Order: sequence, then C-alpha cells, then structure tokens
Amino acid sequence: MENEHPFQNLRIRPIVFEKDLQKVLDLWTHAGPGIQLSRSDQPQEIKKKLKKDPDLFLVAEQGDVLIGAVLGGFDGRRGMVYHLAVADEYRGGGVGKILMQQLENQLRSKGCLKYYLLVTKENKHALDFYINIGCEVMDMFLLGKEIK
Repeated sequence: MENEHPFQNLRIRPIVFEKDLQKVLDLWTHAGPGIQLSRSDQPQEIKKKLKKDPDLFLVAEQGDVLIGAVLGGFDGRRGMVYHLAVADEYRGGGVGKILMQQLENQLRSKGCLKYYLLVTKENKHALDFYINIGCEVMDMFLLGKEIK
C-alpha cells in the first residue's frame, strides 16, 4: 500500500471490539445521511456479527486516530458491504478505496465471487465513489422486512 495515499502512518486492521466499537459507532453516526443505522447496528448485534466474520470488519487508523471503517459479510455464496465511512477531514484521500480493496481481498480469500451493497438514492457522492471503484448499478427492487 505504499505511495497509494498521502498518509504516512495509515494502518488497516480488523476491529478490536472493546477498543474500537464506540469510535466506529461515532464515525457512522456523524458520517451523514448515507449511513442508516438500525437495530442491527447495536453493540450486541455487532458482537454476534463478529463471531461469524471478524476479518470482514476493518478499521483505518492514521497514527492513533480511527479515521475509517468498513463492515462486510459473506454468507458462503455472496458478499455484502454493510457500512463504509471515512471521517470528513480524511475523505477524498483514498482511505475509502484502500478499505474497500482490503475488504475485497478478504472476501476473495474466502472464495467470494461477487458482493452487493446498498446506496440510498440521494447519496450521489457514495454512488459515484462505488462506481469509480468498479461497482455496477443493478436494476432491481430492494425489499426488506423487519422481524420483530
């Protein structure tokens, strides 16, 4: 990853739940309207997720400061990107791209051939970002049902 970004001390690593989760939740909360948090983003739900794919929840650190995070998953057939966020002051510098490259590497190592992600219609910046890294817009309906 040398010389791919303007950061001298950028480090990508798996999340450490106790150390990083609150910082990641704060990052997601302040990342703007693109990240829509739900019940599945509560700490107890994240803990369940980490039991399945601990290597698919990555954080980016600049020195000692957590500046980005990506949460992915793999069900044995397809991958999913749930949340990607980079702190405002670090956006546009390549951190998101590096996080996604590392997540793709992790998914590939598990045998994943394709991943999906969701972008809200009003989040043009995120849509442009994902298209720029090679994602394609798919013409389909998104359906969901909350289980209570």
